[in-house]
Amino acid sequence: MSALPVADRSTVRRALRDLIGRHRRAVLAVLALHSAAAIAGLAPPWLLGRIVDGVTGGAGVATVDRLALAIGAAVLVQALLSRYAQYAGHRFGERAVAELREDFVRRTLGLPVSVVERAGSGDLATRSSVDVSTVGTTVRDVVPTIVIASVQLTLLFGAVFLLHPLLGLAALTGLPSIGAVTRWYLRRASPAYLTEGAAAAALTETLTSTADGARTVEALRLADDRIARGTTRIARLWAARRATLGLRTVFFTVVEASYPLPVAAVLLVGGYLLARGSVSLGAVVAAALYLQQAIEPLDRLLQWTEQAQRGFASFARVLGVGLVPPESPGAACTPRDERLVVRGARFSYAPGHDVLHGIDLEVRPGERLAVVGPSGAGKSTLARLLAGIDAPRQGVVSIGGCPVTDLDPAERRRRIALVTQEHHVFIGSVRDNLAFAAPDATDEQMRSALRTVGADWYAELPDGLDTPLGDGARQLAAAEAQQLALARLVLADPHTLILDEATAALDPTTARRTERALAAVLTGRTVIAIAHRLNTAHDADRVAVLSDGRITEIGSHHDLVRADGAGGEAGLDLPLEERVDEDHRQDGDGQCGEEAGPVRLVAGVDRDVGDALG
Repeated sequence: MSALPVADRSTVRRALRDLIGRHRRAVLAVLALHSAAAIAGLAPPWLLGRIVDGVTGGAGVATVDRLALAIGAAVLVQALLSRYAQYAGHRFGERAVAELREDFVRRTLGLPVSVVERAGSGDLATRSSVDVSTVGTTVRDVVPTIVIASVQLTLLFGAVFLLHPLLGLAALTGLPSIGAVTRWYLRRASPAYLTEGAAAAALTETLTSTADGARTVEALRLADDRIARGTTRIARLWAARRATLGLRTVFFTVVEASYPLPVAAVLLVGGYLLARGSVSLGAVVAAALYLQQAIEPLDRLLQWTEQAQRGFASFARVLGVGLVPPESPGAACTPRDERLVVRGARFSYAPGHDVLHGIDLEVRPGERLAVVGPSGAGKSTLARLLAGIDAPRQGVVSIGGCPVTDLDPAERRRRIALVTQEHHVFIGSVRDNLAFAAPDATDEQMRSALRTVGADWYAELPDGLDTPLGDGARQLAAAEAQQLALARLVLADPHTLILDEATAALDPTTARRTERALAAVLTGRTVIAIAHRLNTAHDADRVAVLSDGRITEIGSHHDLVRADGAGGEAGLDLPLEERVDEDHRQDGDGQCGEEAGPVRLVAGVDRDVGDALG
């Protein structure tokens, strides 16, 4: 497992500057409106001070009424300006968030498949959901709030200084303690929140992998181990959250205790200056009101500063996806034919631990090759090398004389398709799900592809190709989803197909029917199948026996069984052979069928048979 990278602070700051630069006019409009609203908010305390001075000086009711009306007008202007400023701010925020989401999806889709798989689904899932959402909140709400609160505080403290410099100095009494604790907090917050994000990703990875492999966990009696692993991940996440909670506890306690200090200091200094005749009573009242008014933006500034640390940590994780080099555009090499050749291929997932050891293999165009061997022999790894998902550590995998990994990704996928038992039903219609493979396919071509793979359930859909699938809509069973994936394969129309447990989710009868339906489509194409069904190895032109990362034997099914060599150890044949008369053969539903051919029990080739044999 190798987590995706995290961007450093300079990258985050640069990305934030670029984002603001692309929306400069909107940002300036938001700042102008909020500044105007803040200036309008300075009028009521000053006017109230004028009323105090006027009353103490013997002013009449008309003067007080005139000043009170001015206060009402200022409050109304401030409310209108604030309303439009918030509207403009949210428009900017939503547009910026939309750009961030689109950019994240684009960067994610550009990641090499091998990098995504090694990072694990938990890390990418956390970044694409929690982190992107946190960044959205930060851009839409946090950053504008911090900027606006800073402008308001500057104006409020500036107004106090204008009333009297000593009152302004007294107003700064609480800032040293607030500044010190904020600095202490900021130095520790970013690493702490990054640690919390990594712990959350690790927990998500553990839970999803346990859920996805529930049958394996149960079969191998790994429940206690998975529970222990999950408990450890939960403990680490809890410890990380306790650390960030501890930081917030210290931070907010000191900040809240510092709020009353400036007001008390201004009243003390104001009383001294008032006694000496340096200021009026109205000025002291206005200064106290300004400071009381400053508590709200200061509180928002400090609270959102805490949220900003989460946002910047999430932003660093989101931007980290873009630090992974995208798939190479490929070299200017045109394959001369469809011949797949593997020469001296070695591969390792971890340094010093090769999974494949000097594989030599040649697959002729139009040939059907079955790759068999026990679990852990390296069959799926070899399939990944043939498909160009991974590159060999040593040696070369080429098609038509061109290294597979050097081909342009689009060209490689057009020529070679890897189909596994892992499949996904996207939220959208049946048409949307099929269009991923062939955007220009007609409705009739899509229906034909579904019929080709034996997707009989399609006829029962209420809206045909427009039937919505996914969460909150029509849920497909595992077998139906796999047939949908195979229909995509038919539409994609590649020349070379690599089937790695492509029909594992289907019951034997459905799988056999699907394979027979695909046979017409596969005619003339190169097919490489990881043999987990009996007929796959039996019907192949050649069978490659893989053991401990090496091809130990290769030949036809008949030749390997007759040789009684490593093929027998790989499970191509058993001493026990059970043949049933074709007229009494039973299909998967327990009913008598007429499918021709004997039944041969093969251990190690068919996972379902292996499970049955215990």
